[in-house]
Amino acid sequence: MSHCTPIVLAAFGTTSRAMDTYSHIDRTVRAAFPEHPVYWAYMSRMVSSHMNTKRRANMKTPQQVLAELKQQGHSWAVVQSLHLIWGHEFFRLVDAVKESAVRTSMGLPLLTSPKDYRAVAAAILSNRPMENGGTIVLVGHGTDHPAWSAYPALAEILRSTDANIHVATVEGESETARTVDAVARSGVKKVHLMPLMLVAGVHLQEDIAGEEDSWKQAFEEAGLAVSVDGYGMGKAPAIVDIFLRHIRDALAIIPDNAFSD
Repeated sequence: MSHCTPIVLAAFGTTSRAMDTYSHIDRTVRAAFPEHPVYWAYMSRMVSSHMNTKRRANMKTPQQVLAELKQQGHSWAVVQSLHLIWGHEFFRLVDAVKESAVRTSMGLPLLTSPKDYRAVAAAILSNRPMENGGTIVLVGHGTDHPAWSAYPALAEILRSTDANIHVATVEGESETARTVDAVARSGVKKVHLMPLMLVAGVHLQEDIAGEEDSWKQAFEEAGLAVSVDGYGMGKAPAIVDIFLRHIRDALAIIPDNAFSD
């Protein structure tokens, strides 16, 4: 048995082709931490039930994974959140693992420190595809949690470098009509929609790029040409690097004499 602390990657889960993003993250984490066993846990019971029943997957909750690690003799584990912000789902994860028999060191969400915000902004700016005359609109999930402030904070950092970038959300404070109006009044003729999400799942397919009641439709009705990025942020190496840094930070907290029996 390895004496290295296991790493549990905790994601919401998806039933779509966006599972490819999780596979990419998995390969990258295993390559970065070859001596640490890597496990996956999924927060959405609905997604887990669907995948386990329909596709014969074996998706487990964080509690189930940690219980199995205890049975294997592990006394510590890193649980790395794959959430973008410190919202409801992140704190659900914290609540789910804090009663575990295995002691846990939490790896924090993507947007946590000022360093994280700058790194995410740099990753977005380095991949901006628009030529002159266009603008980028990043569309996130949104939340009614106080962590909603992550979105305007990121927007401010981005717009300090490039005024032709907007940050909006499917839910929460930023409304579609307000963003479309602001972009249209700026005089641009082209819009490139990018999901501000780890995986490009249902929100991308329906809320952003769908043919009805979507961001794409709203911009087209305003007379703008629209293109859509079909990939989530989790495919970008610079984004995954931030999670790797958070895993290292979580590992560093664990005492040197804490290892599996």
